[in-house]
Amino acid sequence: MPDQNDWEKMAAGLLKAELKRKGVTYAKLVEKLADIGISEKEVNVANKLSRGKFSAAFMLACLRAIGTEHLHLA
Repeated sequence: MPDQNDWEKMAAGLLKAELKRKGVTYAKLVEKLADIGISEKEVNVANKLSRGKFSAAFMLACLRAIGTEHLHLA
């Protein structure tokens, strides 16, 4: 059974994969987040994704900012 750390790694992996699939760098993500009214610094985004510790709200904002409409969790 996955523990909290496993779920965090899965969430980070999912978001990183979506960024890569769409060709969005962390710098571009920061710009796209600013476009929807969310202020982040590139270093903070990089730290959140490398640690895998971020809120569901942050993940949803990132996915919205990069135009993700569907996720596959298989």
